[in-house]
Amino acid sequence: MWRDLLPVGRDSGTGGYRRYAWTPADTDCRAWFRAQAESRALTYEVDRNGNQWAWQGDPTAGDAVVTGSHLDSVPDGGPFDGPLGVISSFAALDELRARGATPARPLALVNFTDEEGARFGVACAGSRLSAGQLTPERARELRDADGVSLARAMEAAGQDPEAIGPDPERLARIGAFVELHIEQGRALDLSGDAVGVASAIWPHGRWRFDFTGEANHAGTTRLEDRRDPMLTYANTVLAARKKARLAGALATFGKVSVEPNGVNAIASLVRGWLDSRAADEATLAEVVNAIEQAATERGARDGVDVRVVRESFTPVVEFAHDLRDRLTALLGGAAPVPVLATGAGHDAGILSATVPTAMLFVRNPTGVSHSPAESAAEDDCVAGVTALADVLEGLACR
Repeated sequence: MWRDLLPVGRDSGTGGYRRYAWTPADTDCRAWFRAQAESRALTYEVDRNGNQWAWQGDPTAGDAVVTGSHLDSVPDGGPFDGPLGVISSFAALDELRARGATPARPLALVNFTDEEGARFGVACAGSRLSAGQLTPERARELRDADGVSLARAMEAAGQDPEAIGPDPERLARIGAFVELHIEQGRALDLSGDAVGVASAIWPHGRWRFDFTGEANHAGTTRLEDRRDPMLTYANTVLAARKKARLAGALATFGKVSVEPNGVNAIASLVRGWLDSRAADEATLAEVVNAIEQAATERGARDGVDVRVVRESFTPVVEFAHDLRDRLTALLGGAAPVPVLATGAGHDAGILSATVPTAMLFVRNPTGVSHSPAESAAEDDCVAGVTALADVLEGLACR
């Protein structure tokens, strides 16, 4: 399975992945998922928001145990973030069948669409729509860098954008959702464990900063006459690092666009996207407010207008304690399995508001993620499959 999926959406120049939602690479990933489901005689379906499901047992019976993750990527992302969870879900099902385990509850495998938000700017769009955390009206109007709307992109891929929206009936059928994911950090590497259980996800969000100045000639405009938004943007990037460090939080400007984007022209508009995360919501709000204040103050000095728009926000997620404790008991063995929090967002975090959810992490020896350098040892991946199979057997089988 890994070898089959590995070439899909890979850029030959960077070695990273560009599996953006509703693109040909995404279509190929979705075809791979469907083929895997049908080769196992699973009931395959696509929900109103484009999420893919593969069922063993009656999809309408309720109290299902569901596992899976996503197949899309960030720009030049690594091969493990998302796909490891989907591939492991199929492999864990194969392991259950090899053991002769008999499910007493329906089992489902899922590929949530557009988890990374790389194309349209909103992370976990598929699960957010299903959970009612993203309105259909806003979703349909989201646009990519080329001005293509989500609605138009879905139509081009054969999905009806008018059907998107909350899916409470489907979510009500889920008794437990367990997502396996590569750890996006080094806690397991430092502890020497191959697999861990998630305790919580830090609150996090994305904010767009618009810095509006005045375009002018780079060679003839005096420095004191300029309204250069690039200066305000640059100062804000530095301020973000300082404010986050002082608060023990995280803040990153990782995406920027410039107009008119000419070498010999002073910019008229700079847009920068802030990703910020913290251990609690009060600290996160404090950090983002401090960054906005720093931007506004610097903008006043530079003659630049500053506007901030919150594009997405996910509150702190405490995974269901009883389900988390059940997982740690199932995986305990001779030594307790580590339990750790994460600053990375996941579909499991979105679903946690309405569905009992839990997560398994597989060791990442370098801690690098969202990069072509992302890696995991084969033995650790196999340990993750075994752990997921143990969890599914303990939750769903007689």
